[in-house]
Formats: sequence, structure tokens, C-alpha cells
Amino acid sequence: MYPTILIVDDEPSILQSLSGLLSDEGFEVTTAANGYEALKIVDTESPDLVLLDIWMPGIDGIETLKEIKKDNPHIQVIIISGHGTIETAVKATKLGAFDLIEKPLSIDKVIVAINNALNFRRLEEENKYLRKKTLEKHSITGNSPPIQELKKQIAVTAPTEAWVLITGENGTGKELVARTIHQLSSRVDYPLIDIHCASIPEELIESELFGQEKGAFAESSTKKVGKFELANKGTIFLDEIGDMSLKSQSKILRVLQEQQFQRVGGSRTLSIDVRVIASSNKDLEKEIEKGTFREDIYYRLNVIPIEVPPLRNRVEDIPQLMEIFFDECAKQNRSKKKVVTQNVFDLLLNYSWPGNVRELKNLVERLTIMTDKDVIDEHDLPSPYNPKAKDDIASVEAQLFSSNSIKEAKEMFEREFIKKKLTQYSNNVTKTAEAIGVQRNYLYKKLKKLNLTELLDARS
Repeated sequence: MYPTILIVDDEPSILQSLSGLLSDEGFEVTTAANGYEALKIVDTESPDLVLLDIWMPGIDGIETLKEIKKDNPHIQVIIISGHGTIETAVKATKLGAFDLIEKPLSIDKVIVAINNALNFRRLEEENKYLRKKTLEKHSITGNSPPIQELKKQIAVTAPTEAWVLITGENGTGKELVARTIHQLSSRVDYPLIDIHCASIPEELIESELFGQEKGAFAESSTKKVGKFELANKGTIFLDEIGDMSLKSQSKILRVLQEQQFQRVGGSRTLSIDVRVIASSNKDLEKEIEKGTFREDIYYRLNVIPIEVPPLRNRVEDIPQLMEIFFDECAKQNRSKKKVVTQNVFDLLLNYSWPGNVRELKNLVERLTIMTDKDVIDEHDLPSPYNPKAKDDIASVEAQLFSSNSIKEAKEMFEREFIKKKLTQYSNNVTKTAEAIGVQRNYLYKKLKKLNLTELLDARS
């Protein structure tokens, strides 16, 4: 498909000459003699680009441009003018025109302007696609009632300019919520700057957040741009702000209040426009009572509070989360994607998940790497996810240490070790022997000696 160009001009000679030249360049060309005709063609054919004369009878170019951009913001418009002025160019640009070309027209300039506009549109489409993929990647996974409520809060909050305070336990996904809010906001084309408040040393906080001028310190040979300046027009994410010292809190208070600051060693006051999102795993109201967090900062940040639910309150999302994590692990390790039995899900749904989603992700990665089978069952789950595994270990330990004979303890350990490995490899002797580094015949002899032959898989 070749790009389609609509030429709009009330001079037939220009329509004819431009149409012929652009057709020779490989473009699909349609023409209109006035703004009204142009708007009808835009509605029915949706061209990729419009070459629009500014001075026409009836609806002039500026009004036509307004109407085109109102319903079709993706269509690129290049203004053609025989009486170009700075005022006209500024007005057309504000209304969304990509460029302005003065008459008499140079075909080389026209071709360059068209290619630039079409490339710009292509980049816009690529950015939209990448933004969509980024949003999908950082989307909140799950359909449980607490997650549905969280998604609603994000959808309502994101398009506004309101500051947000995200609370929740470690590992619940507070950073994910912050990134989703930014991706759905009007500031998405500008950066999201992440500041992990606990990781910045107190003596470096001003330099990190506000930047520094050359020569501010004996060792500072270059100017440094701070995090707040980098976030201008975008979003700044103060991650775990409850871990920031009182001294550091005092230093950012003025910036939060006035959105102004000076670089270290500088005298010029810089103004910024940032949206602030903060997070904390602590109860900040209790921290205020203890005197470890400033009340004025809390009320400035806590415009819209959002609480991220712990995994134990949304266990019905575990199968969906595991599906995603297993898929990620398979891609990273270039291996076959593993699945789990219903018994595994039943055990995991009854676990308390102190480490939340992060702990679940780590467990999936561990099972992917440490389990050779494609189907993971409850025997592969380690303690504490499988209480029976813990009981079995405790029972074996009790038996081992109650024995007074090292020979008897050794035999008991071998028995339990081989039982565990056979279970792990679905009672397949060949695979089990390979895994534990012995010959198949040797393992058969051991099984007979330990009275474990009833475990044998007929297929092995």
C-alpha cells in the first residue's frame, strides 16, 4: 500500500501539477478544490497526509485544519501558503499542522516535507504500539475483587494530576501500580523517574535529587542534573518514602510545596512541573506518631491513597500469576513451559504468602530450574509451601538422630533420599539414576536391598 495524499487547493493548475508529480513519486493522490470537499474526502477515505492551501474561498485552510484535526488527529497536514506570515505559521502549528511550505512550490521541498511528515506519523504509530506493549507488560494481573477495585482506582486516578500515595506490604507490586498510573496519564511522553529513598546516603541526597553545579565540591568537575530536574513534565516516584530520614524529608519539603529548587553550589532557582507518586510499606500515620515521618509531607502526598492488597487476600489470582511467571521463565531459559497439578494449586492457595507476589515469582523460578519434569506436582513443592514435606523431613530427622548405629542411619538416609528422587522423577528408574549420578543397575540393586521395589514404574 502506497501512502495516500490529499491535495487541497482552489487553483486547478496546482492540483494538476502536484497530482502528476506526486503520482510519479509513487503516491496515491486525490484532490479537492475547497475545504468542504476536502472534509468529505477525509471522512470517507482517511488519507495519510493532506497538502492544504491556506487561502481558499468558503472554508479557509485554518478552519479546514481545525476540522481535520478534531476528528482525525493522526492525519498529517502540511500547509501551503502564498502569503506566509509568522502569525499564520504559529497558528497553524498550534492547531496541529506538521509544516508550512510557501508558494511558489519547489517539488524537492514538497517531497522532503511529505517524507518527514510520513516518517513522523510512522514513529507516532510505533510509539503507540510500544506504549501499548509497555502497558501490557506492566499491567496488574488478576481478576479477584480486590484487584478489580485496584484497577478501578488506577483508571480513575491516572488521567488526573493528583498526587498519589501507594501503600502495601513488600512484594505486593507498588512500583507496578506507579508505572501503570504513569502509563495511563497525560505525562506518558515524559519520563518516570524512580527514587528509592532508602538507598541514597543522607550526605548525597541533595546532589542526587537536585543536582549540582560544576565546582560545588572539590571533587565535582562537571555539572550534574538531579532526579527532580530529569522528571520535569513527567512523574517522580518516591519509592518507600517512609525509609527517608527526617533530615532528608526536610530537604525535599520545599520542592514538594513550591516545585522549585537550586542545584547544589548554584544560585539560580529552577522551576519544575512534576507529578509526585510515593509509596511506603509502613503505616505512615504511626510513623508520624513515633516522630519518624513529617506530618506536612504526609498530607501533601496523601491526596489519593491507594492500597495494594497482599497476595493472601487475592489467592484466586495465583493460577493466572503462575501462568505468566512460568511463561517468562520458559522464555528466559529457552525451555519448555512447565505446568502444575491442581494439588499444587490447592496447597499454594492455603499458604500465607508473607513475601507476596515477589515470593510467588521466586518460587516459580525455583521450580522451573530445579524440577526436571514438565508437570510439577505436590511432591516437588518444598517446605513451607507443602506442610507434608516439612512433616516428612521432621520425621526422617527424628528417626535418623534416634538411631545409635551409623550404618542404620546411613541406610535410613539412602532409603528416604532414593524415595524422594523416585517421586521427583515419576518413579522412572532410568531418569532417577541419571539424576543422582549412578548406574541404572546399581539403583535397581539398592531398591531391592532397601525394599523399595514396589515404587518401580513398569515403564522404567
